[in-house]
Amino acid sequence: MSDSSVKKYSLADISKHNSNEEAWIVIHNNIYNVTEFLNEHPGGEEVLLEQAGKDATEAFEDVGHSTDARELMNKFKVGELIDSERRSDAEKTPQYWGNEANANAEDSSIKQWLIPLALGILATILYRYIFVQQ
Repeated sequence: MSDSSVKKYSLADISKHNSNEEAWIVIHNNIYNVTEFLNEHPGGEEVLLEQAGKDATEAFEDVGHSTDARELMNKFKVGELIDSERRSDAEKTPQYWGNEANANAEDSSIKQWLIPLALGILATILYRYIFVQQ
């Protein structure tokens, strides 16, 4: 879609589409009609209906959707927010699993379990050493 052919909607327009008969959500300033996807959503239709008619960017990012989910969204896009209501911080870098951009995150998660494991082993060795001496 070129910029001139993209339909623009206000948050007031979107707020009218908040039922299981017509559910629209905003994610990263883009508007999606997720009505057809309600029954297919892996988290259940309630999750989408809770966000229907609103900006769901934060909720969407908090869940950490997969690359496939992000690609699937394109089929439901119906427009964009009007310029005056766009959020400048809305466009986060999508999280792609298993690439170099996540190397630091993976290092951090390794430390989250490696350090407690090392401390547990050390505590076990000290415990055995103390009781073997007695």
